[in-house]
This record gives sequence, structure tokens and C-alpha cells, in this order.
Amino acid sequence: MKEKISITAMASLSPLGSTLEETWNAYQNNDHYFSLAEMNGVQTWVASLSAAAKLKVEELRESDSKYKKLDDSVLFAMLASRLAVEQSGWNNASEFGINMGSSRGATKLFEQYHEEYLNTGVTSTLSSPTTTLGNISSWVSHDLRATGPEISHSITCSTGLHSVLNGVAWLNSGMAKRFLVGASEAPLTNFTIAQMKALKIYAKASESNSALVVEHNRNYPCQALNMEKEYNSMILGEAASVACLETGVVKNALAVIVGVGYATEKLKHNTSISANAVCFQKSMKMALGNINPAEVDVIVMHAPGTIKGDSSEYNAIKEVFGENSPRLTTNKWKIGHTFATSGMLNLELAVLMLQNNEMVSVPFVASNTRNTELRKIMINAVGFGGNAVSILISKKE
Repeated sequence: MKEKISITAMASLSPLGSTLEETWNAYQNNDHYFSLAEMNGVQTWVASLSAAAKLKVEELRESDSKYKKLDDSVLFAMLASRLAVEQSGWNNASEFGINMGSSRGATKLFEQYHEEYLNTGVTSTLSSPTTTLGNISSWVSHDLRATGPEISHSITCSTGLHSVLNGVAWLNSGMAKRFLVGASEAPLTNFTIAQMKALKIYAKASESNSALVVEHNRNYPCQALNMEKEYNSMILGEAASVACLETGVVKNALAVIVGVGYATEKLKHNTSISANAVCFQKSMKMALGNINPAEVDVIVMHAPGTIKGDSSEYNAIKEVFGENSPRLTTNKWKIGHTFATSGMLNLELAVLMLQNNEMVSVPFVASNTRNTELRKIMINAVGFGGNAVSILISKKE
């Protein structure tokens, strides 16, 4: 990296809450935030927004007639962005760039409009502008009255951390001084859930015998980071998460980005990743640069709760860090996989751990306790096709 980048604010809407305080408090317990919902006529594990967050979404929807026709993914992003900008102190500054991504985009609206078309042969006037991928960034920009560049993209589940990469690149180039980066996902729809179940990676639930569900999943439906599991246990969640980035190490920095890395793998299958996740090995080494691997205290893993996804990333970490592996954690056992937003929620967790100097562990996985103080944390994300990103952040000195 040409210059260090400060994270001056982070905000999210997730199953954990709608403020950093709510989110951190939720991380203090060992509860998961899943519930059973009927999807395609079957009881299915999902992680929905918290009640407080849902109320804020509906208040925003009703606040402006133009917002009533927007997809949840757009409203999630707008709310999280408002919170982040307010926290950062950018309120009186309109000169900042925006990069907001999504894996699926306006999922709910797209399914609704497509069903309307199949039933009637016609579709609504707003079916196109409200379902385009750029819909998220453009509405966030409009809502915040930002005058900088606005970018949208989709790189599956690493989309959020790719937004961070883009923000860092713009700032290091000198073409911008501030960038709002993040992702939003509202995937709890029938078709999206059906897609994940078709891949045989989704956690199973039993409508007829809830006790069996609890026993089978050892009280945790998603077994992310359990390296001994014998079944896939990924669960989808909905969320938006954004960060405010500024050039250099500034006074109000929550944490500092000191390294970034990225890599892709040669595909053997549409969803493939190698047994030792070569893409993660490359991205983590790039993020480390000249930094001694022993300085990394924690890695917030992508760990989606699938057998192959978890094990390949774990193997990659062993290859890069050897026997002196940092402590490992993930949040997907608690809030599920939020596709594009997952990497940003990982980043948020890392920032909160640095701020509070406290490790948040997976309750059913033994944690290495070789370090006491948290100074550097690495964050991982990867998507279909082996698009890995690793971000290394440090406590502000």
C-alpha cells in the first residue's frame, strides 16, 4: 500500500442491531440470531434484521414517496450509510466517493416483477430502474447528496471487501480524500433460498421435530469453523454494512488499514475452491506484505459453515502462518452468511474487537490464547469462483 488508510466510521443494519453499541452487546452473548421461517412451504433457518432495524427500514420507506418502490437492499444501504456519515463527521462535506456493492441486488423486487411478467405478459414501469445493480450506490449518493464518484459492482461474496479495495485504490491515487464503501444484501427470498439449497450447502431444519433440529445442530444451526462437522450448515442472513475511509492516519480513526490483498483461482467448477485455498494463501500473503505474520493476533475468517469452504480456508491459514497461527473466529455461526455484506460485517467485528481489546470467539470451538492484547487483525472473504480478499487492520497508535 502506498499510504495507510483510516477507518473513521462503521455502521450496519444486521440481525445484531442497528448501532455499534447494539452490535457489540450482541457479540457479548453466545446466542445465535437464527429463526425458522417458511420458505417455499418448508421451515428454513434464516437470520433476519433485528426488530429495531426493521422499524427503521419501514420509517425510511414511508419518509419519501420515491422510497416506497425501492428494494430492501437499497433501503438497508441508505440507512447504514446515513449512520456511518453521521458518525464520521462528514455531514457538512459532500465531496466523497461511494462504492456500494451487492451479490444479488434487488432480489425481492426482481422476483416480484418477474412473477408479474410471467403471469400477465407485461411488467411495471419501475421494474428496470429499481432492479439495476447501480440502484444501490445511486440512491445512497442521492440520499447523502454526495458529489464524488459512485461505483457499483458484484463479485459474489467478496463484494464488500472489494469495495474496500476500490476505496483504498482511489484514496492512494490521490483522486479522492474520502470514500464510503460497503455492501448490502436482502436475500431472504424464496428463489434465493432455493438456489442455495440446490447447491446442497444449506443447513437443514425439521418442521415436524424441532427437538431433533436442536440436537442435530448442537444448539447452533450453523456450525461455521467446526472442523469436525459432517454436514453443510450455511444459513442466509440479511444486512448492510458500510465504512468511511480517509487518507492517512487521522485523529478520529477507529482502526487503520495497513495491508490489502486479493487473488483468484483457476476454476475447476462454478463454485469451486481448492483444498488449500490457493487464492486465500495469495491474498493473505499480499495483505501481510513485509509485516511479520506473528504480528497478526486474530483472523476473522470467511468460514461459511460448509465442509469444504471452512476446511480450505483453514488449510490456507496453516500454509501461510504455520504452527504460530493467530486466533481464529467468524460470525456466521451467529448471523449467517450475508453474501456481499459478509466481509464488511467481518471488518466491523474486527474493528470492534480492536476498539474493545476483546476477542469474540466461536462458542463451540476451542480458541488459541497466545496473545492478550489485540493490535492487528486480518479479515477474509471469498466468493464463488475463488475471488479472495484479505484486509489487514491495526489499532491506531
